[in-house]
This record gives sequence, C-alpha cells and structure tokens, in this order.
Amino acid sequence: MDRLSGPWPLPVRCIPAAILLTGVSFDLLTPIDYHGGPLLAVSCVAAGVTLSFRSTLLHSVVALGAMVGLTVGHGSFGHVLGAAEIANVLLAGMIGLGVNRLIARYGRSLATVRSVAEAAQRAILPTPPERIGPLDIAVRYRAAQSEARIGGDVYAVEDTPYGTRLLIGDVRGKGLGAVAAVSVVLGAFREAAEWASDLPELAGRLEHALIREGVRRSGEDQTEGFTTALVAEFSADCRTLRLLNRGHPAPYLLVGGVVLALDAVEPDLPLGMGRLNGHRSAPDTHALPPGGSLLLITDGVTEARDSAGMFYDPAVRLAGRGPFRGPREVIDALVSDVEEWTGGSGTDDMAVLAVTYHSP
Repeated sequence: MDRLSGPWPLPVRCIPAAILLTGVSFDLLTPIDYHGGPLLAVSCVAAGVTLSFRSTLLHSVVALGAMVGLTVGHGSFGHVLGAAEIANVLLAGMIGLGVNRLIARYGRSLATVRSVAEAAQRAILPTPPERIGPLDIAVRYRAAQSEARIGGDVYAVEDTPYGTRLLIGDVRGKGLGAVAAVSVVLGAFREAAEWASDLPELAGRLEHALIREGVRRSGEDQTEGFTTALVAEFSADCRTLRLLNRGHPAPYLLVGGVVLALDAVEPDLPLGMGRLNGHRSAPDTHALPPGGSLLLITDGVTEARDSAGMFYDPAVRLAGRGPFRGPREVIDALVSDVEEWTGGSGTDDMAVLAVTYHSP
C-alpha cells in the first residue's frame, strides 16, 4: 500500500517492534562483546517510515529506555561505551521523527496534486449517464501515471437526435502531456454528435478539430499527432449498432457466454492522419440482441502482457463467463482478469466503456 495515501498494513507496522525485540534479545543472549544497540537505532528510523508521528515518538522513547536498561545491565551506564550507545539510539529517534515529518509533508502535497488531477479528470471526462433509454452504461478508467490519475484515453456518450452515440479513443502519448488533445477531441465530439448526420461526418469533424489544434503546436506534436478512435451509434430503437473504426482496437459483442470481436470490414487511419489517404471507410452495421453487451476498450487492455510476454485477448479470456447482467459486471470481469493476467503491473492508460441493451 502507498505510505502516502494511507497507513501501512499491520504486518509492515509491526516491523519496527520486531527489530526492537530482536535487538534486545540479541544483546541479552550473546556475550558481552556483542551489542544489539545498532538494531535498536534501526528500529527508530523504521518507525519513522512506517508509523505515525505519535507512534514513532513512543517507539523511540521505548527504544531509548531499552538501551538505558541494557547499559545498566552490562555495567556500562555512565561509561563512554554506554553513553555512545544511548546517544546513537537518541540520534536515530530524532532522525526517525524528522523522516516522519518529511514523509507527511510530501504526502499532503501529493494528496493535493491528486485531488486537483481528479477534479480535472471529472471536468474533462465526466461520468456518462448510467442509463439512456434501454441502454445501461458503465465506464472504468485507469491512468498509467497513478499519481496524476489522468492520461491520454478518452471516452464519451451523447444522447442525440440520431440515436445514442459513443466515442472511445487513445491520444498519442500518455499522462498530463496528452490532456490538451483529450480536451480537444471531447469538445469536438460533444458538439459534432448533435449535428453530424452520420458517423463519417462526425469522424471528419473530430479530425478537423485535431488538425486545427496541431497547427498551433510544434515538433512531433504538429507532424505526428494522432488519435485512434472508435465511434459507435445505436439506432433510435437500439436494435441496430453502427461502428466506425479509425485505427482503434476492435470492440467486442458479448451475448451469453459468446464473445465476438467486431473487426472493421475496411480498416481506416487514425484521426489526424486522414490526409495521408483520401479514401474513408464506411461504417459497419451489426444487430444487437436484447441482453447483449458492447465492450469498447483501449490498447491498455489489448497490449497488457503476462509474465511470458503474451498479449491479453478479451475474446479468449472472457469467453464462457457470461451471461452478464449488465455493463458493470462486464467491466468488473474484464478489469479483474487483466489484473490477474499482468500481475498488477499494467503500464499504459486503460479505458473501458460497456453498454448493455435491455429490451423494453
């Protein structure tokens, strides 16, 4: 557990006491030439790292008292050797208290940064409504930079005159450097989703916004900036699903225990790179049965690796686990399985958006 975001687990908080007891036992059970004073000093510094200020102070007082008792028992109290051992423990206790204060101060600063980042994330990536008509919606987001808690993945859901429209994308780069591009994509989507008559027009407006923003930048951001994106549209009765994929990982359709990858019939270039090829692909159309769930992901899922370097495949790993009662169950199953697959060592932004169609 992160020491700066909460207390350590109990076994970790017991380490200073264990070191203290080991030092006292070593001193008492070994010949007079062997001393446990260094372990008592180490326990004071360890207490400063793992315990609260009050507990560190109490531990240091106990360690100092133990050291005084040991020197009295050995007959060295009042002599140079005994005084040096007591001074070492006293100094270690002061160091432990100082370290504790530094960690607490840095922890407060980090908590402030996290709260600001979380507020920015909520402003840029607000949680979509949990239900639009017969559609249940759920999202999950995890940034690669856990301290920042915001990254380069983007998602959005809009209820429009043309049906419910969804966006999931991945801006080039990660962390705070990608936030500006994320805000551009989201702003363009929220505006264009209301007015674009079809998905190709919607994707074109998103690309235009990215290219216009790229002109204001320099270096690689101007010449190599791009965003992979998947735009989805549910018809008014939610029985028909249209997908337009611009270089993004394919979504998945979950029906019962079956998981199908909805690969694009005609792949297209990511947003921002459309000028390299004047031909644009047409949307793919799929039927969405009642109880079926649409799962949209970013490459933080598909590029997750296990200890052998194998990539994660949702179609294989989630097959047979259904039926799922709703989108939250789908996301919970996916995220927990990715964590198990990687051993909790994911290094990329990961966004997951799931929608389940319930027949009226």
